[in-house]
Amino acid sequence: MNTQGGIAILGSTGSIGRSTLAVIALHPERFRVAVLGAFSSWQIVVEQARRFHPDTVVLAEPEAAARARAALRECGSTARVECGAEALAAAVTGANVQMVMAAIVGAAGLLPTLAAVRAAKRVLLANKEALVMAGRLLMDEVCSAGAEVIPIDSEHNAIFQCMPAGYLPGDAAPGVTRVILTASGGPFRCTDVTQLGSVTPAQACAHPKWKMGRKISVDSATLMNKGLEVIEATLLFDLPETRVDVVVHPQSVVHSMVEYADGSLLAQLGAPDMRTPIAQALAWPERIVSGVQSLNLTQIGKLEFEPPDHARFPSLGLARAAARAGGTSPAMLNAANEVAVQAFLDRRLNFTGIVAVIDKVLQRLESSPARSLGDVLDADAAARRLAVALIELGAGAFA
Repeated sequence: MNTQGGIAILGSTGSIGRSTLAVIALHPERFRVAVLGAFSSWQIVVEQARRFHPDTVVLAEPEAAARARAALRECGSTARVECGAEALAAAVTGANVQMVMAAIVGAAGLLPTLAAVRAAKRVLLANKEALVMAGRLLMDEVCSAGAEVIPIDSEHNAIFQCMPAGYLPGDAAPGVTRVILTASGGPFRCTDVTQLGSVTPAQACAHPKWKMGRKISVDSATLMNKGLEVIEATLLFDLPETRVDVVVHPQSVVHSMVEYADGSLLAQLGAPDMRTPIAQALAWPERIVSGVQSLNLTQIGKLEFEPPDHARFPSLGLARAAARAGGTSPAMLNAANEVAVQAFLDRRLNFTGIVAVIDKVLQRLESSPARSLGDVLDADAAARRLAVALIELGAGAFA
């Protein structure tokens, strides 16, 4: 089938955005890019716009938008170039958009994702932070608006693929007893714990299996990425935290599993390439070519699984506690993590200081019910202020 409308790609210059465009390029007769959204990388957006001819380009930074506007005008493009969050929200809700790839990293992706949900679009959710922050509020909006949310994270997309036919995220799946998220263990799975305080941003971003942006690479190195995914899974698949397990799987071939009441365990296998879940979500319920090479199981030889080391990865325990607490706890966890990870990347905080900052924020701020988006945004802001203050007052305390 051809899409009735186009696709809005939020975060088009990031790894997910570029992979999405790579899949779309394989199916020009089926998909049309309607909107490209990015932060400031205007040169890359201009190149993308010249190839895919979107209706609208939105950049967050005014100067970047101005440069993109001039460059596209010079090459004869008819794309409108807009600037800012309001323009992005307006673009994703337009009648020319059917699907929205929500791939803006971090809390910045919440508002445009929410706008797309309220406009009853099919939202391909790569931005886990939006769901972690807004939680049940966002899923309630999905239900009331009649939107569809299809997860793009390789783990949650794998779970979605293993669910009963016709299932859509947001509902309880009949017969499912638990879901199992797999984790590669990141670059420090076997590193001496006493050496973790001295690892560099370059080492933390050198993921052994996946090619990802710097923030998510650090999250994978601390296993906070998996903690956020636990929270996300409870919301997407309507499960308590106790029924979402995590296992370390170094080969990154089994992307996640679903256990059923009859004892069956269904798993989705594939090469560690985000084009597979992107293609699945773009074409659902059909299947299309993604450009990903087939697995050679005999070459892989064996698949290993082990429990996560909570002493090495304490962030996983913090995330599970936030999932159990509910309310604004997940939003505060996410906010503190974003601030701490950026401080680590800027070399203002060491690697083990990331989880120390998050722990102190969660200890000092009291969780409250998340009755409105305002409650979530207030909790997010408070956690960010405290995390910044903790780091500025003495990052050495977290060494």
